[in-house]
Amino acid sequence: MTGHFFEGAEKLLEIWFATSTSSTAKYLPRNDLRNIPRDIIEEVLNLVNCKVLQYAQSTTTDTYVLSESSMFIFRTHFVLKTCGETTLLHAVQPILELARDYCDFDVVDQVFYSRRKFLRPELQKAPHTSFDHEVAYLDSLFEGGSAYVLGRTNVDCWYLYTLDKTCVHAKTDQTLEIIMTDLDRDKMKIFYQEHTSSVAEATKKAGIDKIFPNARIFDYLFDPCGYSMNGLLPDGHYFTIHITPEPDFSYVSFETNVPYQQYNDVIRKVVALFNPGKFTTTIFGGTASTSLDMHRKLFLYSDYDRIDHQVVCLVDYDLIYSYYKKHPS
Repeated sequence: MTGHFFEGAEKLLEIWFATSTSSTAKYLPRNDLRNIPRDIIEEVLNLVNCKVLQYAQSTTTDTYVLSESSMFIFRTHFVLKTCGETTLLHAVQPILELARDYCDFDVVDQVFYSRRKFLRPELQKAPHTSFDHEVAYLDSLFEGGSAYVLGRTNVDCWYLYTLDKTCVHAKTDQTLEIIMTDLDRDKMKIFYQEHTSSVAEATKKAGIDKIFPNARIFDYLFDPCGYSMNGLLPDGHYFTIHITPEPDFSYVSFETNVPYQQYNDVIRKVVALFNPGKFTTTIFGGTASTSLDMHRKLFLYSDYDRIDHQVVCLVDYDLIYSYYKKHPS
């Protein structure tokens, strides 16, 4: 293969922290990842090979729109997702040290690392050249790691690494990720500067501002094409979208931690906005949260066949993975 190519698929890392001395219900003011200075966060991102394009804060969250995707920092955990040829796992060891030095977090409560199958894995840099290499790298940093492959390994499978442990503090969080490929070409034109005059116009034309109308949106339109946004909701929840619009390797990702009751409606809304040929959904829910039983039933979406549907019961989390493909026309 020759010519221009960009790997839209993100590597997604989420690490939760605790202290060996804190109570379940209370943290000291120092126990806050947002205490880590921004310039030091940017030094870590340099190791990953990405830059900060936009930065903002709310009462619960620091949000970063990056040259390759996004970062969110909360009191006790962070979410970092990077695309292209970034070396995301190079951030792990420095962040563990910063969490200890600036926040007194001496316990890693949980780790999640996930990604879909790369279109061109041979272009990735170590340790991302294969999932086996990524697992070996993470195993060198953590004890009790567990690696999973969901879906069909010869199609659009999805990889997950997590720790096989009971968390120090009960988890009530839930996360939805939608990964879309084979996107509608007309809809993707919105995310080219030659077709759209500003990032605000792109956000509005695509209908992204209507997904959660009460969100504060931080968005960026790349030259000549491509789009990223982070959205912060008043209740401390977030959502993020990243778009690689080129037809030969089109890719859109959506992620949010809004309450699970909204997921079915959100999935339908997001899929309608982008009209993908294929999409996968992953839903994580802490077993201490309201049960995800309603999501164990088969999700059915008009115009799409459900190809795979898998449920994984982890120690403190349930995971539901589904893969859909558009009906033949």
